[in-house]
Amino acid sequence: MGTQLTPKRRLSLSSWILVGMAAGIVCGIVFGEYCAFLQIFGDAFIKLLQVTILPYIFVSLIQGIGGLTYDQAKLLALRAGGLLLVFWAITFAVILLLPFSFPEWVSAAFFSSSLVETPPTVDFLNLYIPSNPFASLANNVVPAVVLFSILVGVALIGIENKQTLLKGLAATAAALIRVTNIIVKLTPLGVFAIAAAAAGTMTLEEFGRLQVYLVSFNVAVLLLTFWVLPMMLAPMTPFKYKDIVVLSRDALVTAFTTGNLFVVLTVLTENCKSVFERYDLRRDKTDAYIDVIIPVSFNFPNMGKLIMLVFVLFAAWFTGAHFSASQYGTFVFSGLLSFFGGVDVALPFMLDLMQLPSDMYQLYVVTGIINGRSATLLAAMNLIVFTMLATASLTGVMTVNKKRLVSYIGFSLLITGAVIGATRLYLGAVASNVYAKDKLIARMQLLIHEAPKTVYRDMPPPNPSEQQAGESILDRVRRTGVIRVGYHSDNLPFSYFNLHEQLVGFDVDMALLLASELGCKVLFIPFQFRTLADQIEQHDFDVAMSGVAISTERLSRMMFSESYLETTLAFVTRDYNREKFAAIESLRRTPKIKLGIPRVMGHFQHQLTRYLPKAKIDVIDSPRDFFSNLRTDLDAIILSAEAGSAWTLIYPNYQVVVPKPDTVGVPLAYPVAGHDDKLAEFLSRWIALKRSGMEYRRLYDHWILGMDAEEKKPRWSLIRNVFHWVE
Repeated sequence: MGTQLTPKRRLSLSSWILVGMAAGIVCGIVFGEYCAFLQIFGDAFIKLLQVTILPYIFVSLIQGIGGLTYDQAKLLALRAGGLLLVFWAITFAVILLLPFSFPEWVSAAFFSSSLVETPPTVDFLNLYIPSNPFASLANNVVPAVVLFSILVGVALIGIENKQTLLKGLAATAAALIRVTNIIVKLTPLGVFAIAAAAAGTMTLEEFGRLQVYLVSFNVAVLLLTFWVLPMMLAPMTPFKYKDIVVLSRDALVTAFTTGNLFVVLTVLTENCKSVFERYDLRRDKTDAYIDVIIPVSFNFPNMGKLIMLVFVLFAAWFTGAHFSASQYGTFVFSGLLSFFGGVDVALPFMLDLMQLPSDMYQLYVVTGIINGRSATLLAAMNLIVFTMLATASLTGVMTVNKKRLVSYIGFSLLITGAVIGATRLYLGAVASNVYAKDKLIARMQLLIHEAPKTVYRDMPPPNPSEQQAGESILDRVRRTGVIRVGYHSDNLPFSYFNLHEQLVGFDVDMALLLASELGCKVLFIPFQFRTLADQIEQHDFDVAMSGVAISTERLSRMMFSESYLETTLAFVTRDYNREKFAAIESLRRTPKIKLGIPRVMGHFQHQLTRYLPKAKIDVIDSPRDFFSNLRTDLDAIILSAEAGSAWTLIYPNYQVVVPKPDTVGVPLAYPVAGHDDKLAEFLSRWIALKRSGMEYRRLYDHWILGMDAEEKKPRWSLIRNVFHWVE
């Protein structure tokens, strides 16, 4: 008798996904930033995943609801629908509480245009009402598609000859599932590309912050799966915790390992029926209700789906964004409706809606490999408990024990608070936060080095080369090869002294750029804003290039070039105070607000007094007086958003707030000595020329946006740092 060969056991898809993730991480560690190009393939994979999601929602919802009878629909709407609201409320309570487990993270950022942009008004009519269902489908407006599908499904209930349509919808849904399954087979490759790109480019700081999401998310899932949900049955049904967990063990394990709730629906149905049978509570309609509740409720957002909204709050924490109270309302309602669809559609939609960076979704995809399985585990338990409670209510076997219910709620609140507190302590210990952006801006260097320069810390002797009769300042500069530029020593990010006592800043570089193109030397001469007009009239320097804002008062005493930069008026306040300054109308009604305005912005004092009649406004010498707590009596100071962002890099416990909805522009320009119109005209034309060129863009990106402020060193990798195969 020949030896019978045992067939080799093939790896499951979930195993291949884990292999792909592990291989991607290893690849990223070995090759570092050379894996960045794989991000293109990761993006392509994500788009493929989204191909069938919205059509499947459309078809399955119509089929599931349309297949009901009116009696079933009415009972489900009244009892199961009410119960569904309770489950959603519990989920959102946990989601909104979970950010309290995130550790304190000192963070600040350079100026961003999103800071001054008015958030787009959410058009709830177009978001939720499908006036044109085809447009909603084409534009991925998930809530409108869901509402349209529900309306069609409800209308279909009363149609007699609907079986043919239902069979067609079932066949279409099966076809979409088959397409999805084909695409899902590419998941190991897609996950490999995403994990390799992330591991190859993600910094250690970013990874430290990412573990905050991984830990807090899974702690919340375990709390809901093994305490909140199964213990909910005890006060309202005769079912015991042990019976639910033990009988559902196989289904829960299968759901976790496969990451697919759909494959365990049949098992979950049988588990629910067996629990009722074990307790001798099986009634005539018990099986029928279970058969309807599970497939229909499968189409509604469950806890396993909704818990993914935690990532939106994590993305806000990760990027240093802050939500207002009204935004939390939008977050809850839009999040709920958008999650009628797939997570791969809902999360990008929510990130855009909440004005968070869309590329954060890439981090979600990487974490989804782990968290997706945990979420499926929670979804399975959610479906079991929901079906048990709904069926018990519909068949009349539900009996509420008020004493046990109060005890359950009390213990659940205590356990939730303890778990969140313990998670915060743990994350605070392991997720280290070393703030270094204050040193970053203090170490920034000039980009223009072609022109020779001399920097005076005190006033130099009078100009040795006087203007000749009929000679303009520009002519004298060309004749002598020297231009004298006025600067303020503490006006971030336009002119200031860095850590090495070098004069740097946006306007310092602009002055050097001007001098290099004129072929002359720069003498930097200090001024104070309180004496700027006098120094200009005395010809202490030829032009002031130091973030000088145009005002009516200054125009009456000085001649300006055209504006070279439009900034935006903003408040800078302590982090905990930011909500007070977010809306200008409420601020106008608030009494006893005390504001400081640095002399650089002092010309706005009278305008602001009319704008905020109940506020008291003091002029201060420097923003540093406020930040260093010399003026603790001030609630906020007024600066441009661009300058305020630079100051908050040094003092990260402060926040720049641009009041909405109106924004006030603050144009900056260069005042010239002696009302010299020839020099002013030349500077205006030069500014127009530079603003359309590459040099200006480079300086703006460097000093205002901070794009290349930090030297980008190659990511650590084995081929560079261990094997030394590349430089």
